[in-house]
Amino acid sequence: MTKSTTQHPDLDWSQVQETIRMMNLAVAQMEVSMKEGDESVDTLTDTFSTMVARVQVIEKVVKKKEQDDELDFVIEQCEAVSLEMQKAIVAFQFYDKLTQRLSHVSHSLEALSNLVADQSRLYNPREWSLLQEKIKSKYTMPAEHKMFELVMQGMSVEEILKITSEDVKSDTVNDIEFF
Repeated sequence: MTKSTTQHPDLDWSQVQETIRMMNLAVAQMEVSMKEGDESVDTLTDTFSTMVARVQVIEKVVKKKEQDDELDFVIEQCEAVSLEMQKAIVAFQFYDKLTQRLSHVSHSLEALSNLVADQSRLYNPREWSLLQEKIKSKYTMPAEHKMFELVMQGMSVEEILKITSEDVKSDTVNDIEFF
């Protein structure tokens, strides 16, 4: 028995089922995006490998201690290692924030999909209120809370993005630790 779909509707076809399919698609896309985000971790691995190689060069030069030019080279290498470490730390922090946001969206869509799929909960305003509170409670960043409030006020995505784009940039820069 085949399932009723938009392409092949039958008497069991339902916009609710189509909504659930689309939400499941969004969840799957988020999960794939988070996995692809792991490429950032690969960059970090390469960065740390470069730092290790630089430290090994420093070690060899310091062991020789023959010329003043080499001391300048050691200082240059130390500065380069510090810069590489700062890049790695910032990249880790951006990746962490990205995965937090994507995780929140993924869990929200999954919870929404579960609600829409459950006929006993679908038309119950209390269930929708509980869902919204559950979603809001998972947020950890001020920009997420603000965006949630704006959505609940009925603003369009375009309006919200205009309002929050500067806040998101500010939060990101303020939350990143530079050394």
